[in-house]
Amino acid sequence: MPPDEGLALHRAACDLEVDGPLLEVGSYCGKSSVYLGDAAQAQGRVLFALDHHRGSEENQPGWEWHEPDLVDPAVGLIDTLPHFRRTVFQAGLEGSVVALVGDSVAIARNWSTPLAFLFIDGGHGAEPAHADYESWVPHVAVGGRLAIHDVFPNPADGGRPPYEIYCRAMDSGAFNEQPATGSLRVLTRCAPGI
Repeated sequence: MPPDEGLALHRAACDLEVDGPLLEVGSYCGKSSVYLGDAAQAQGRVLFALDHHRGSEENQPGWEWHEPDLVDPAVGLIDTLPHFRRTVFQAGLEGSVVALVGDSVAIARNWSTPLAFLFIDGGHGAEPAHADYESWVPHVAVGGRLAIHDVFPNPADGGRPPYEIYCRAMDSGAFNEQPATGSLRVLTRCAPGI
């Protein structure tokens, strides 16, 4: 996440007007968790940082964004959880950032708390992106915010699924858009619906 997008994410999460926690889908090594966790801490809120910590499809061996140093040699799979925990600890945010480790859809099925802020930055394939959208957007309270990362209108600039879920939100009539920063889109819920 470029610094300008991180700062825009932080600003969007700082002046929330509805009750509830913040939740991010896709915390990876914790960079966005620091921006959001700081905003949560300043408001006396909690950020739930959700990730399975095995890396998205683009993080796997043979893909452009693979980082071999994130592979746990004992199991042969990516494990970003220790890196995430270290990042949150070093930022002094352990009291405001709660890690949720598991499958996004399974956790959403068992979630009942309305969200003041939802940040979607999980898997960028069609299935995981749309599943995150369908599973978590209904939990955003009216007046709450939805942020989506890696939204690229031009297919040559990046993958389509984050752009597709952004379009779904805008087409639903349930969200108003704030000014964009890079590939970050921030929307405010104005009505129920997905």
